Amino acid sequence: MQITDLNLSTRQVRAFTALAEHRNFTRAAEQCHLSQSAFSSLIRTLEDTLGIRLFDRDTRRVELTPEGRLFLGGATRVLASLRDALEDLGEHSAGRRGRAGVAALPSLAAGWMPGVLAAFHQEYPGIQVDVADVLSESCIEFVRSGRADFALASMRSVGPDLQAEPFCRDGFYLVCRKDHPLSRRRRLTLAALSGEPFIHLAQDSSVRQHIEAAIHPAKMNGMMELDQLSTVAGMVRAGLGITVVPALTLFHFDGPDLTALPVETPGLTREVFVVRRRDRSLSIGAQALLAFMMQRRPQPGEKRGARPKAGPSPTRRR
Repeated sequence: MQITDLNLSTRQVRAFTALAEHRNFTRAAEQCHLSQSAFSSLIRTLEDTLGIRLFDRDTRRVELTPEGRLFLGGATRVLASLRDALEDLGEHSAGRRGRAGVAALPSLAAGWMPGVLAAFHQEYPGIQVDVADVLSESCIEFVRSGRADFALASMRSVGPDLQAEPFCRDGFYLVCRKDHPLSRRRRLTLAALSGEPFIHLAQDSSVRQHIEAAIHPAKMNGMMELDQLSTVAGMVRAGLGITVVPALTLFHFDGPDLTALPVETPGLTREVFVVRRRDRSLSIGAQALLAFMMQRRPQPGEKRGARPKAGPSPTRRR
């Protein structure tokens, strides 16, 4: 058997470094909280296991052999690395240090999430959070590939390797100019809007998919199709058409010249789910982040989530 294949215990290595430091069996045994006989047995077993004499000793003195001096450097580094690893693990297990990755729909990432993450950072300053603000299909792929610990996405059918649980529900609102005739209506349905020039989001957005599913087999009178919510807002503000968007995106449409009214159509509700892998436990940091977000999730009827007033918001499509 090669010496590199030997199985040494940290107890033996600690005893060795204690004796190398004190050069005295009695003081080294006290440091290790062992009787002198038990301590001597540990050192003897270590030398027998290695097949190498590490100490020269007699009734007066204890000295390292050349091989003992060679072993001391590596043993000291091993114990230091182990101590650092245990301290790091303790910091992670206590939630004082760690990392968490979340993929989230842009509407959540831009509107609701900043305020929540600011509060999370105050409570857990040592946990670094990585955010991917991507559409639902990309959210799923981020989780599946391990680039995110969990996702907030509007797709429930995610495959057998993933699991999904409800996070929040998001109603839809008509957005139009305040001088538009529709702004005076008390009750609105998608069918009532079908003849109006309509500003669509792109086909791969969950907003577009929800609207088309709710009005099927009819269609909206598409005026144009855009990728960015800020562009949609600009077109509606210019009077080129109307649009329908989820409540959590309405911060993009703030302004004195626009109004938002709830659309009452069966099935026109966006459900957002927490998606995560079935075969992988969340790290303690990711567990803390998910629990924090679950406690502060947007409530039904909440239009703007937890977005702070200050600062510009991203304007990617939802």
